Amino acid sequence: MTSQPLFSRRAALLGAAAGVAALKAEARLPVAKAEEIGIDTKRLDTAYNLLKKWTSGADAPVPGGAILVGCQGKVLPPRFFGRQGPEKDAKPIRDDALFLMASITKPVVYFAAMMLVERGLLNLSDRVTRYVPEFKAHGKDETLVVHLFTHTSGLPDMLDNNEQLRRDHAPLQTFMEAAAKETKPLFPAGTKLSYQSMGTLVVADIVQRLTGETISDFLRKEIFEPLGMKSTRLGVQGLAAERIVRVQIPDYQKASNFDWNSDYWRKLGSPWGGMFSSPEDFAILCQVLLNGGSYGGVRLLSPAAVKMMTTNRLDDFPDLPEKVRRTEPWGLGWRMNHPGTPGSWGDLLGRQVFGHTGATGTMVWLDPHTQRFAVLLTSALREKAPWRLVHLSNAVAASFVK
Repeated sequence: MTSQPLFSRRAALLGAAAGVAALKAEARLPVAKAEEIGIDTKRLDTAYNLLKKWTSGADAPVPGGAILVGCQGKVLPPRFFGRQGPEKDAKPIRDDALFLMASITKPVVYFAAMMLVERGLLNLSDRVTRYVPEFKAHGKDETLVVHLFTHTSGLPDMLDNNEQLRRDHAPLQTFMEAAAKETKPLFPAGTKLSYQSMGTLVVADIVQRLTGETISDFLRKEIFEPLGMKSTRLGVQGLAAERIVRVQIPDYQKASNFDWNSDYWRKLGSPWGGMFSSPEDFAILCQVLLNGGSYGGVRLLSPAAVKMMTTNRLDDFPDLPEKVRRTEPWGLGWRMNHPGTPGSWGDLLGRQVFGHTGATGTMVWLDPHTQRFAVLLTSALREKAPWRLVHLSNAVAASFVK
């Protein structure tokens, strides 16, 4: 057999590498027809029609939104509704719109930290003070890293001077230092559950200390870029401003210089709520989790890590009340569905379903048993009508008939 010239073999290898790189750069889940993934289109139209109704007209309660559903590694094309912002004269929403994911940011930060667990850099069973010595202030010495992942740390949701720091346009590092030194626990770690954004911030601080990179850069380099998620960032740096959906804001942010639509907040890159993404981009991360940590030839986590993240870990805490463990289950960063409680995401979703919601009107859920998932993104304050997302969720879940 005639040997191939060295330069030709190199060219072939470089060409193949370029092809793989291009594939990753343009990563998108395959688009399927509804019947191929067991969806009844008439039933799914119920969800589409609901969001269309809520986003229609100048006085629409929901400025804009999008729905994307997927199953078995394939998706239906996302559908977009409403306007690009809450202003009455806002332009129609773009089909490449980017949404402020709000608290759906949190499990992505925990995902990054789990990567460090796998690399032998971080132990969940360690005290937080091993990584952040100043965290010992105010009697937090016994808090374990795993308590930060499961909202059992006793940390407050926000800093006491949260609003003032935002008015002063404080940098993220100032928030991190305050979360470590100034927070006072509401209860001994591992004895109760209280949702806490500051726990996520401390985990982001740990990631930065262990890697020497900002949390924004680490997410971009280690998760978003390898997966080809070109429309996802912690903070808006690198994203086209015209694509970003403007959201409704709570009363305390009105007439301020730090609201969710402000240049300051968008650039801050808050680890507890500052990620921007598109429905198609976030679908990739959903599939990574359903695949046990990999997609498109890129493995980010092991199946063992994904299982720990997406199953109830509250049974691991002996001092946590049984009622809490049973009715408010959490994985490592991801929340488990909790049917029978006001915070449930839907009446048709089982306890094996995991996901998260965001204050800006966002919801994502994934079912590892059926390989189904839904990405429901809006720009309406969730606190004003949390039932809207539940209605959409019910309609989407009911559309899967096979």
